[in-house]
Parts: sequence; structure tokens; C-alpha cells
Amino acid sequence: MDTTKTTDVPPPAPQPTAEPKKSANRGAGRAGDRIFLGLSRGSGILLLVIMAAIAVFLTYRASLAISKDHGNFLTTFEWNTNLMPPSFGIAVLAFGTVVSSVVAMVLAVPVAVAIALFLTHYAPRRMSGPVAYVIDLLAAVPSIVYGLWGALILVPHLNGLFGWLDEYLGWTGIFSWQGGAPRSMLTVGILLAIMILPIITNVSREVFRQVPRMHEEAALALGATRWEVIRMSVLPFGRSGVISASMLGLGRALGETMAVATVLSPTFDIQTSLLDPGGGTFAQNIASKFGEATQDGRDALIASGLVLFVITLLVNGAARAIIARRKEYSGANA
Repeated sequence: MDTTKTTDVPPPAPQPTAEPKKSANRGAGRAGDRIFLGLSRGSGILLLVIMAAIAVFLTYRASLAISKDHGNFLTTFEWNTNLMPPSFGIAVLAFGTVVSSVVAMVLAVPVAVAIALFLTHYAPRRMSGPVAYVIDLLAAVPSIVYGLWGALILVPHLNGLFGWLDEYLGWTGIFSWQGGAPRSMLTVGILLAIMILPIITNVSREVFRQVPRMHEEAALALGATRWEVIRMSVLPFGRSGVISASMLGLGRALGETMAVATVLSPTFDIQTSLLDPGGGTFAQNIASKFGEATQDGRDALIASGLVLFVITLLVNGAARAIIARRKEYSGANA
């Protein structure tokens, strides 16, 4: 019997390692991070300061104009700032801005969504790239070019469409036409629809590209057709993105200036028909009257600009809120 005692030998103590030296590059990186953080934070604060300064300026000048207004600023169907006291209101401008923007949205959104679906799920790769490039180029065209095209090409060729609408839908009153040049709210809506089409198409296309591939493959494996895949997988996933894209397009339609001023025959009355000339928008009224306005007239125009400023902020805020509701846009294909 082995009576030899075995003793546990303790493991060797770990040798102390030399502490890594702080290099100059590491310190520079930390300094760079602090500088970048300061610049980023300062840029965000500066943007808020600029927005607040714009709001304060518009509010102050608008209060000066409204205090001198002889009519009701919200309901008066008149814009005459040369009277003593001046009389002006935004009823016609608000109506024209909303109507033209709604017409543009009704025309542009279905076409934009259809183009986005075609580029992402139907068109071959060698075709989708050039078509998407052309659509991107449309977004870079200046608004005055759209306005000149609308005045010289679009307006002269709308007589046939207006006559057809009057013949078959004139009984509704909305599409009745008394003749004359087709410089009406429908013309403005068509032109605005063409202008906002690239914005809605590009954003919708990017949203549809983020649909998880496994969802589409699962639907195909269950025997779904391509349209059923789009209806059950693509459109439900991208609904919020399409709404956000539409609201971004709406923001541009609300504030479009030169294109509207070029094709519209402005009058300060509300037409029940979309085909009759007349009406106006906030941006068009400011562009056409600012150059010859007096001091009180400019304050009145700034007051109308304040209303447009608030409407645009609400539209963009709603778009951001809708985007924030769908966190799955980040890394959806991961």
C-alpha cells in the first residue's frame, strides 16, 4: 500500500502585465469625439434657434397686420391692403391651397405607389435602374421649369379633357366648365401631382425594398400569386411608409410657388367647379403681390405666410410621427 502523500501544488501566480500606454492617437480620437459631439449638438440647437426666430418674426409681423385689418382675417373674401384701413383675409387662399393639394395627392399617390411596386417587384434589374434614375432626375427640375412647361404645353392641351369632364360629369357641379382658358385649380392640381410624384415614388420604393424576403417567399410557398404577395405582405408592411411619403409630398404641394403662379388665373373668389378659372394659394399670392406691396401689405402677406408655416409644420410633424411608429424599418432584412 502506497502511503506516499500527495500535496496539491498551487498554480503559479500570474505575472503582472504591463499597463498599456495611452498613445497620442487614442487621446486624439477622444478629443475628436468630443469635438464631433459638440458640433452635432450645436447644429441641432442652431436649427431650433433658427426655427424659433422665424416663428417669432412671422408672429410679430403678422400681429401688426392683423391689428390693422378692417375685415376678418380668417373669413374675408378680399385682399386689398391699399385701403385705409386695409381689408384682407385668407379664406380664398386657404381653400385654394387645400383643394389644389388634395387634387395633387389624389392623382399622384396611386401612380407613385404603382411605379414603386413595378420597380421593386416586376421590372427586370436592367430596366428598373434607368427608370429609377429618370424619376430621381424629375425631383431635381426647378419649379419654374415646371411652371413654364405647364403654361406653354399643359394648359393648351387640357381643353379636350375639360370638355370631356363637363360633358359626362358636369352635372355634379364640380366638373362643370363655362369655357375659357383652363387655368383652374384642376390644372394646378395636375401640375403639382407631376412635381410631387418623384418624392412619393422614391420613398415608397425604398420602403418596399425593406420588406423581409422571408415573408414574400413564405407567401409564394403557400401558392400565392405575385399580386397576392404584394397585397398580403408588401402593402401592409409599407403602409406607414407610403403614408409618410405622401405627407412629405403634400408638404411640397402646399408650399409650391412659381409653378402655381405661372398656370393659375388668380381671383379672390371661391369657385365650386374645379374647371373654372379663379382662386389662389398662399404661396402664389405672396409671390405675385410681394414686389408691389406697401409696408402694411407686406405685413399682411407675412401673416398669410405664418398660416402656411404652421400648416407645413403640422404636415411634417405628422409624417415624422408616422415614421416613428414603425421601428421595423431599421434592419428589417437583417
